[in-house]
Amino acid sequence: MPEKPGFRIQIPGFGDRDINTIISDFTGTLSCGGALSPEVREKLVRLTQLVEIHVLSADTFSTVRQEFAGVPVILQILEGGREHEQKAVYASRYHPKHVAALGNGNNDRLLLSRVKEAGGLAIAVDNGEGCSVETILQAHMLVHGAASALDLLLQPLRLLATLRF
Repeated sequence: MPEKPGFRIQIPGFGDRDINTIISDFTGTLSCGGALSPEVREKLVRLTQLVEIHVLSADTFSTVRQEFAGVPVILQILEGGREHEQKAVYASRYHPKHVAALGNGNNDRLLLSRVKEAGGLAIAVDNGEGCSVETILQAHMLVHGAASALDLLLQPLRLLATLRF
């Protein structure tokens, strides 16, 4: 499989980001009530042309496989508890400096922290189920709605307004 082009964003005072992988939580980040909206699904499909997308989930609503049918992402179902540690370890495998991480729950805080500390892009997303304060504190920014967060990655120049110094 050919390597995907990724994208580069140059943000004055914040630094350059070369992103080739997205690692995202599912429940509450991309979905609401365990369901993807058609708009989020369409944006994910478009993003897969640019980057590899990994979706990590404890699958709270037991819907993740069904919701991603036909969407070319890599699903990783987390089991056995300690999801927060599993997510951080997973991110370490994909050069976190080149990762955009999305999450909303307490179990996403270490994922966002690992990516942020490595020089990647950490985005807290409130998709209707709230966002943990601990996770917000590990993010570069908070975005309301999965569709809006994915739009920032589809049109990375839009990140400038929030992240430049």
